[in-house]
Amino acid sequence: MAKAALEVSPLAGAVGVEVRGVDLSQPIGPALLERLRRAWLDAGVLVVRDQQLTSDAFIAFARALGEVSEYPFLRGLPGHPEITEVVKLEHETINFGGVWHSDTTYLQKPPTATLLLARETPPFRGDTLFASQVAAYEALSAGLKQLLRPLRAVNSSAKAEVTRTREDRLRDSARSADRQAFEAAHPVVRRQPETGRLALYVNPAHTVRFDGMTEVESAPLLGFLFEHQVRPEFTCRVSWRPGTLAIWDNRSVLHLPINDYHGYRRVMHRITLAGDTPT
Repeated sequence: MAKAALEVSPLAGAVGVEVRGVDLSQPIGPALLERLRRAWLDAGVLVVRDQQLTSDAFIAFARALGEVSEYPFLRGLPGHPEITEVVKLEHETINFGGVWHSDTTYLQKPPTATLLLARETPPFRGDTLFASQVAAYEALSAGLKQLLRPLRAVNSSAKAEVTRTREDRLRDSARSADRQAFEAAHPVVRRQPETGRLALYVNPAHTVRFDGMTEVESAPLLGFLFEHQVRPEFTCRVSWRPGTLAIWDNRSVLHLPINDYHGYRRVMHRITLAGDTPT
C-alpha cells in the first residue's frame, strides 16, 4: 500500500485519530503496521471504519500488534477464546463496563491495549468517550505532580460500581462459578514505555485507595483525580457502526461506554493485548 494512501485525522485536541485508506482484512506490511502503531501510540486512540473482519482476521491483526491475552471473567467466543463478546440486549438496562475505567487494572500485568470491533449497533447512540491521562497529568500543578509521583494505588475487580455492570454477562458467559476477585497495586503515575510520557494511572471503576492508606483517607484526593482526569478538554467521542474498529492504549487512556440506547441490541468483539508490570 502506498504511503500516501493512509489518511490520519484528529478526533479531538488531546486524544484520538481516525485512519482511512487501510483494509485490515488483508495482510499488511511492516511499514504500514509501524505507521498504524505510531499513530495509535501518539494519539492514544485509533479508529478505523468499515472493516469487514472475520474473527480469524481480527485475531491476526491483533497478533501483528502484540501478544493477545484473555479476559479473566468471561468465556471467549467458541473457537476464538481470545475474543470476548461485549453485549447489551434489548431488554437490559445496564451496559457492560459502564463507568470510566482502564481495562483490568486489578491485574498484576494489565493489558497494553484494547481492540474493540463493532458487530451490531443501535441506529444511533451508544457512543464511547475516551480521556487522555497524559493530558490529565500534564495539566496538574507541579506540587501535586510531586505528591503523586511516589504513590501507588490499590485496584480491585470487586469494586461495587463496576461489578454491577458485569452481572448480565456473568449469568450466561462466566468462565466458572468461582467469582474470583483480583487486586493489584500500581504507580499512580505511570510511564508509557514507547513514548516516555507520564500518565495518571487511577480510575473510578477499579481504584479503591492509595497503598498504605485507608479508603477514607484516600477518598478526598482520589475524588479530585477522578473528576479531573475526565475533564472535557482531555476527551474525544467515538460513534459506532458495524465494522468500526477502535484501538486504545490501555496504559494512558480511560474510556466510558455511554448507556443511552435502551431497547436496542449492541454487540462488540473485544481483544486485549498482554501488558507488563506498570512502572
